[in-house]
Order: sequence, then structure tokens, then C-alpha cells
Amino acid sequence: MTALRLSPLSAVALMVGCSLIPDYQRPSSPSAAQYSIATQPATRREDWRTLFNDPAMEQLIETALVNNRDLRVAALNVQAFQAQYRIQRADLLPAVSANVNQSRQRMPPSITGGQAQITSAYAVNLGFSAYELDFFGRVRSLSEQALQGWLATEHARRSAELTLVANVANAYLTWRADQQLLELSQNTLAADEQSLRLTTRNREAGKSSGLEQAQARTRVDSTRVNVARYQRLVAQDLNSLTLLVGAPISAQLPALPLASERVPPVPAGLPSDLLQRRPDILQAEYRLKAANANIGAARAAFFPSMSLTANAGTASRDLSGLFNAGSGAWTFQPQISLPIFNAGALRASLDYAKLQKDVAIAEYEQAIQTAFQEVADGLAARSTYEQQLQAQGDLVQATQDYYNLARNRYRNGVDSSLTFLDAQRSLFTSQQGLISDRLAQLMAEVNLYTALGGGWQADEPAAR
Repeated sequence: MTALRLSPLSAVALMVGCSLIPDYQRPSSPSAAQYSIATQPATRREDWRTLFNDPAMEQLIETALVNNRDLRVAALNVQAFQAQYRIQRADLLPAVSANVNQSRQRMPPSITGGQAQITSAYAVNLGFSAYELDFFGRVRSLSEQALQGWLATEHARRSAELTLVANVANAYLTWRADQQLLELSQNTLAADEQSLRLTTRNREAGKSSGLEQAQARTRVDSTRVNVARYQRLVAQDLNSLTLLVGAPISAQLPALPLASERVPPVPAGLPSDLLQRRPDILQAEYRLKAANANIGAARAAFFPSMSLTANAGTASRDLSGLFNAGSGAWTFQPQISLPIFNAGALRASLDYAKLQKDVAIAEYEQAIQTAFQEVADGLAARSTYEQQLQAQGDLVQATQDYYNLARNRYRNGVDSSLTFLDAQRSLFTSQQGLISDRLAQLMAEVNLYTALGGGWQADEPAAR
């Protein structure tokens, strides 16, 4: 039987190739295989530019992606973590440096036994110091941890970008809705003032009572309150949108009305695997991988660590003889450190690393569950908002007919102003409700787009 023989170099290579990082296994998803809400087939639409067909919104989002300060901070954090990874990765290789030294020393007569002596020494060395031979993968584990932390930060930046797109879209839609509500209030105020003038003339002619005139005036004052409130909301919405965009926005920005906004449908049988591309879920998984790599570093701390210091160069008492024959010098200094007693600190460090991994697993699973709930809520909202808007539109039409009949009967003296004022109030309330419901529907579409990680996919080819 032939014995297997390994050269010292081969043995060192095998030891350096050792790694104590546990094999990574992605935790199973705690969510269902697909969403239960039925949807309509659709072509593939993944870019935020296809979410709404509104050039003004696209312009604002593009500007925000360039100028938003929060997104800029997230991008700088990615660069910072990348630099940290490069620093940690550099420990895998020795740091070679060149040193030039000069020293002068005076020895007093009390030591030399005669006259004082002054000695000089010159040296030039090239080498490395305290380079750790990574036999058990501690340095590589730390490098892997830094790499996974960098990737997690990159997905945090993507998550911030996706959130910014959604925030700009929601702020823009809210601004447009308040503008329409302001316009509706102003038109209603004009109609209320006309009704007040008519009631005043009828009061002077003895056709109406003072109570009816007071009720008409109350209606005018109430609408004036709404006009002032929506003027304030429009100004505040513009300020919020300006902060998100990071640049001035014209108050007269041309845009489509809310009723003309169209959102692409979601494909039927949407798989829950789409959640795996959400930036926050990917960020949680990379954090889990970083915690897994940290266990390898904690395990390696139980084993001996070996560092090496070596340099070679030339030395001489005289500068002129620095490179003469026979002036060569070298140093070779290996060092082995073996942990013997540390009061359980290494065991506690390993237990802590394992607990951090368990925490990362729980956070990863929670991120998936939260994302699944957000998508399910978005699909449920989409399936019901169409019916709600249809019903609200029918209500607006019915109250409009009621208002027209009440106005004609009041002007012809058939009914009192009480019925007419009630019709005005009902029409204004139903029109307000229609705008608010449309805004809620569009914001739900934006939130669904965000919950799906930036869009959805279908089996059909992409539309061009």
C-alpha cells in the first residue's frame, strides 16, 4: 500500500483553502405560492415610465432621481461600504513596503570606558510585517462578510430609489387631486353666490323668508371655507413635491386630469416568487449571508493564528557603504498565537454570531411576509376600486339630475330653497367623493407597483 505524501507547500495550500463558513441555505418562503386575487392578463411592463402615461409625472420622477438628497446619501453609503470591502479584502494579501532608516547614537564615557562615541547606521529594507496566514479562513470570512454588507447596501439604495419613485408619484397625484378639488370648490362657490343673490331678490320681493336667505348665506360661507382649505393644501402639496424632486416646480405644470390616468393591468396568477426581487427582501438576504460569514470568522478564532514578518535589504554604518558587497541583511519572523484561556470570550463570540444569524433569518422571513401582505392588499384594492368608482360615478350623475330638477323647481317657485340647497350640498359632496376615490385608486396602483419590487412580469411578449 502506497502512502500519500504531501509536500510542505501542498499542505500549506490545503490549509489556506480551508473555510469554516457554514453552507448557506436560503430559508423557505413563509408565503403562499401565488396570490389568490384574480387579475386580468397583461403584457410585460416593468419600468416606472409605463406606470402612468403622464409626461409631467415622468419629468418629475426623472428630476427627483437626479436631485433628491436622500437618494444621494443612499448612493454615497454604497460607495462607503464598497470602500470598506476593499479595505477588508486587502488583508488577504501582504502589504509590501520599502523603508529607509538612519540612526545616530552617542555613548557616554561612563559606558564606553573612555571617550564618548557616536555611531551611525543606515538601512534600506523591502518587506512586509504581521501578514496573517489565513489557514482557517478568518480573513476570508471577514472579507465575505464585508462583501455581503456592500451588496445589502446596494439593494438598500435600490429600495430608496423605488420608494422615491412611489413618493413622487403619490405626491404628484395628491397635488393634482387637491387642484381639482379647489377648482370644484371655486365653481361651487360661484353657484352658491348666485343662489344667494336669487334668494335675496326673492326675499325682497316677498317670495322667500329670512330663514331661506340665512341658509343660502350659510352655504356660501361653508364653501368659502372649503376654497381656503384647498388653496392651503395645494400650496403645501407643491412644497412637499418640490422637496422630493429637489428642484423648483412650476405651479402651472401641464398635466393630465386624474380621470384620464390609465394603469396597465396585472397579469393573472401572479406568482409570489416576484417578491424575491424586491430590494428590501434582497437586502435582508444579503444581511443573512453576512451573518453567516461572520460565523466562519468566529469559528476560526478558536484555532491558532500565524502571522509572518519578513524583510530584506542592506545595512551599513556609512552611507557610502550602504550597497557594498557584504552589506545585505534580512529578517524572517514567524509568530503563532494559540488561544488557551479567555474566560469563554471566544465561545460567547460564536454564540453571538449564531444568534445574529437567527435574527437575520427572522428579519428575512418577516420581510417576505410583509411584502406578501402589501401585494395582497394592493390586489384586493385593485379588484374593488373599479366597482367603487363606477358606483360613485353613478351617484354623481344621480345627484346632478337631482340638482338640475331642484334648481328649475326653485326658480319656477314650485319648491322652497331648502330642497335646492340640499341638492347643491349633495352634488358637491358626491363630486368630492369621486375625486377622492380616484386619487385613492391611483395611489393604490402606485403602492402595488412598489410592493411588487418595481413592476410585474407576464408570459406574453413585451409590448413595443
